[in-house]
Amino acid sequence: MTQTPEVTGFYEARTGSVQYVVADPEAKKCAIVDPVLDYDEKSGSTATIEADRILKFIAEKGYEVEWILDTHPHADHFSAADYLKRKTGAPTAIGAKVVEVQKLWKGFYNWPDFPADGSQWDRLFAEGDTFTVGNIPAKVMFSPGHTLASITYVIGDAAFVHDTLFVPDSGTARADFPGGSAKVLWKSIQDILALPDATRIFTGHDYCQGGREPMWESTVAEQKATNIHMSQYLTEEAFVAARDARDRTLPMPKLILHALQVNANAGRLPEPESNGRRYLKIPLDLLGAPWE
Repeated sequence: MTQTPEVTGFYEARTGSVQYVVADPEAKKCAIVDPVLDYDEKSGSTATIEADRILKFIAEKGYEVEWILDTHPHADHFSAADYLKRKTGAPTAIGAKVVEVQKLWKGFYNWPDFPADGSQWDRLFAEGDTFTVGNIPAKVMFSPGHTLASITYVIGDAAFVHDTLFVPDSGTARADFPGGSAKVLWKSIQDILALPDATRIFTGHDYCQGGREPMWESTVAEQKATNIHMSQYLTEEAFVAARDARDRTLPMPKLILHALQVNANAGRLPEPESNGRRYLKIPLDLLGAPWE
């Protein structure tokens, strides 16, 4: 039984996101991790270009999709989980703490009838839960800090950490979103770095530091030795101070108010209104402005 899944990354340049197909080639089974639904905020247009690219790859490989996995409700892109479920019939999953994010944003969006119970997904994973991709064992680690609900999927020797650790030259994720915490993020990173040194780390974003080509794979050993934050800030106190100071200089993601109302609903777009069009709801004066 192989413990090393085949991992294929799909880079989405508009938001710097990395999507994954994680497969057991022998069993011809796979999971999709953090898929992106295309969205252009200037025109309000949506498309399934990225998701269809993934589906084409899976069809060419002859794989069956067993899972559609999100690591957390994303703030900078729309999840394509709902679209992919409708196309493949595979179950969707996310961390159980998503209900806390739903409750938070239910208030922000003034959604009195919104079911903040996680029922929009087929499976809510708790810390330590296990599942399989083909014959490859997988487990769930609770990895909050970036958000309340962030989790890591460890599938064989591959850990999908999304916005917890970036590739080593880019450091770590911000922790200033509603419900985030640099102190909690530090603990989550320590748990990830306690995995075996050869564990492959796959991150969910890359912003092409210094103009280089996109990168998304490293190892625990590389992260411990060369991550620009974890190798420099060796104590929780130093890390939290540096992370908080850095976060104070960062603007909010341009799609956060667009994306959370979709992603807190498992990637479902708002229902069409009487004219057949769908509309997003943007709360005014909710987050800090760029001139503050």
